[in-house]
Amino acid sequence: MKVKELAEAAGVTPDTVRYYTREGLLRPSRNPDNRYQQYDADDLRRLRFARKARQLGFSLSEIRAILDQADEHHSPCPMVRDLFERRLAQVEREIAQLQQLRQRMRTALNVWRSMPDGTPDGHTICQLIEHWEDATDTGQEA
Repeated sequence: MKVKELAEAAGVTPDTVRYYTREGLLRPSRNPDNRYQQYDADDLRRLRFARKARQLGFSLSEIRAILDQADEHHSPCPMVRDLFERRLAQVEREIAQLQQLRQRMRTALNVWRSMPDGTPDGHTICQLIEHWEDATDTGQEA
């Protein structure tokens, strides 16, 4: 298969095929007559696998490591579970932080709706932000 044919079979763009090839996830052979890259059923399987893994949040380096384990005839499943558990914990922390941010934003907006607009006077920039007091603020800046 050529790049375009592989892309169509996998439901991705030709640029995705080229990118995954550059990243070493796909291993096309070269047509001896025209030097075009030729992909086979194994490349299609690897591309579909990589696409599913990306949808589950795995990075390209993690996908490469998983494929390397499989290529060595070792089960990558223990590694997949471990990576996934750590990634899920990270996503849950990020969600909690975003929920806290959403609450701060809602609270601030409710207060700001009743505050008058201010004009910068050399001492203030925007009184909405400068006068904001976050009840959950720990005094640490990110």
